This record gives sequence, C-alpha cells and structure tokens, in this order.
Amino acid sequence: MSTHRSALTMGAAALALTLGLSGCGGSSVESSDVEKQISSELGKQIDQTIDSVDCPNDLKAEVGEEETCTLTADGEDYDVAVKVTKVDGDNVSFDINVEG
Repeated sequence: MSTHRSALTMGAAALALTLGLSGCGGSSVESSDVEKQISSELGKQIDQTIDSVDCPNDLKAEVGEEETCTLTADGEDYDVAVKVTKVDGDNVSFDINVEG
C-alpha cells in the first residue's frame, strides 16, 4: 500500500491546474470543478483510477488560498492540498499535492 502513496505523492508534486471562475463576477471555483480536474489530471499522471475526490468548499480565487480535499483510490483515502498560485482574469491556476 505504501507503493500507492509514493506514486500518488510523486505524481502530484508538479501538477498545476487551471480552471475558470464560477458564476457572473464570481470570486471562486466551484468545488465540483476542482474535484473533476484533480481526478482527471492526477489519474492520467499516475495511470491509476481515482475512485473519488471530495472538496468540502469552493476554492476562493485569491493567490495563496488553500483547501484540503480528500482523494480515494484503491480504497485508501489521501489528503490533497490545493493552493491557488495565480489568478488571471477568469482563470484560476492552482497546484495540488497529495499528502502521504
């Protein structure tokens, strides 16, 4: 099982994602959009099926803003640290790191 943790941690270390803001004049990215992006991109990078990703709150569109999501893969839960790195108009870039 520690092999999965290493693969997830190594795979996520350099993962940077960008999403659009939600709603009119929104100042956050909907949690469901963050969840989908993490699941899709991280799953591709580690070549492993992600069972689910749960982010409890929308991600505020402010550089430095952080959120912790829960990723489930192969029946194991992992904390995923999400941190906003750039806000450019309606685009919000963020890094993720699977904590193990």
